[in-house]
Amino acid sequence: MNYNILVTGGAGYIGSTLVPELLRLGHHVTVLDNFMFGQNSLLECCANERFNIVRGDARDEEVLRPLVKGADYIIPLAALVGAPLCSRDKIGTVSTNRDAIATAIKLLSRDQRIIIPTTNSGYGIGRTGVACTEATPLNPISLYGRTKVEAEALALGRGNSISLRLATVFGMSPRMRIDLLVNDFTYRAVKEKFVVVFEGHFKRNYIHVRDVANAFIHGIDNFDRLRNEAYNVGLSEANLSKLELCSRIKDVVGDFYFVEASVGEDPDKRDYVVSNEKIEKTGYKAAFTLDRGIRELVKGYKIVLNNRYGNV
Repeated sequence: MNYNILVTGGAGYIGSTLVPELLRLGHHVTVLDNFMFGQNSLLECCANERFNIVRGDARDEEVLRPLVKGADYIIPLAALVGAPLCSRDKIGTVSTNRDAIATAIKLLSRDQRIIIPTTNSGYGIGRTGVACTEATPLNPISLYGRTKVEAEALALGRGNSISLRLATVFGMSPRMRIDLLVNDFTYRAVKEKFVVVFEGHFKRNYIHVRDVANAFIHGIDNFDRLRNEAYNVGLSEANLSKLELCSRIKDVVGDFYFVEASVGEDPDKRDYVVSNEKIEKTGYKAAFTLDRGIRELVKGYKIVLNNRYGNV
């Protein structure tokens, strides 16, 4: 079945991978984006008659109102993402990551459906040897994490919604981000041959951007079974510390040296492992391995010659 889908922030890192897939599957897609990074990542979609683009702000109720009116699904990707950017614009973080969700919910009818991306960074600092499940208490330690956790509560409290708690995303995208951890470390391995790691024992989970797109599609295709729940979305084989990640990158790249700093600390203090069993039991399984993603990034960085592709 084909749907009318509104994607806010659809020209971003995840959206520019997801939107072409939704169009390929026959859906009608409207993207609302302010193009704050000057990206042109959706140009290939413009020839598709089922694609509509609106330049505007997802926080603006007058812009949102006519767009949500005909939507079967809303996928609110618009957000300020990552601790550095959120620290730089705290007011924008709250108004975009949380308040824009509240505005959209106010405009939606009860029959309209939301699939919201949140973050497993909401788990904050986990317990050693214990994987975080969806039942684990949320304890976000960054402004980004707090606003995404609050947005999830709004969506699930409203009902007829699904929350996807995304692991740290990696892989090439038409709107590239090099500041994400796997992407960043691989860029340094390719371009600089070394990296200094802060608090290298800190662990987190990872997921390829195409697997994220597939998780949204899985949510659309199985909405009635998945509704009103949160799901961790990650690559189960990739609960890794930063130093373990560096070793995996070195295995692919070869000439790469990394050292853990004896002083200093990482401003992003999250440290946890995650269970993705709940969504896997519904039939979803991440397909892109970490090694495959690293090889993809190595090829991509032969094209990308500078690091302007970030959120900071």
